[in-house]
Amino acid sequence: MENVIPQATWKTKVHSFIVQSVRVWHVLKKPSSDEFKMVAKVSGIGILALGALGFIISDIIKLVT
Repeated sequence: MENVIPQATWKTKVHSFIVQSVRVWHVLKKPSSDEFKMVAKVSGIGILALGALGFIISDIIKLVT
C-alpha cells in the first residue's frame, strides 16, 4: 500500500505555510544602517575565519603527506 497524502491535507499544509509566511513578512522591518553594518562585519569575520581554518588544515595535510 502506498502512503499517499490526501489532497485536502496537502492543500491545507500549503495554505498554512503561505499564511505563516505572510504573517512573518508583515512583522519584518528594514534594519538600520548600524544593524546592517554589524551583520556585514560579523558575516565577513566569519567567512574569513572559515577560510583561514581551511587554509591551515590544507597546509597541515600537505606537510603530513
